[in-house]
Amino acid sequence: MKRTIGIAAVLVLAAAPAPAQGESISSAVKKAWAGAKQNIAESAAQMPEADYSFRPVDSVRTFGEILSHVAGANYVFCAATTGEKAPYAEDAFEKTAKTKADITKALTESLAYCDTKYNALTDASALKIVDLPFGMGKNPSVYPLLVNTGHVNEHYGNLVTYFRIKGMVPPSSKRN
Repeated sequence: MKRTIGIAAVLVLAAAPAPAQGESISSAVKKAWAGAKQNIAESAAQMPEADYSFRPVDSVRTFGEILSHVAGANYVFCAATTGEKAPYAEDAFEKTAKTKADITKALTESLAYCDTKYNALTDASALKIVDLPFGMGKNPSVYPLLVNTGHVNEHYGNLVTYFRIKGMVPPSSKRN
């Protein structure tokens, strides 16, 4: 099922007409990543350290744990796009990074690592078949980058709620 969804996503992207300004599929993927990356990085910077331990209810991750989770997952998904072994496990930073400084360092470094993978993406390389993480099978190499961007956006949505509960305006709303 996931493979079918991934192939369908690639086919939809490949079949979509290029924007009038001549933007390529790979540049559209990079643009989506840039927005997700900006939101998550600004979230990490904006939240005071004392609130990194905030969780709205006991059954969810703290603000800091979400960022640590995103950092680890970034490595796993972005490594997959080039068939590499991830330098860190998905849960590595949730287990080790406990302060705002440690968490933001892990997140910043994971974003930079992913930048190298997104920046290397071309329309041709996007179609190379790779093994996906978490037993997700095989798919075109653009797929783990699409999943990663979606994953970062998903957790930014969690963080937006945390900001609102704390009476703060989240980064994307501040820009609008």
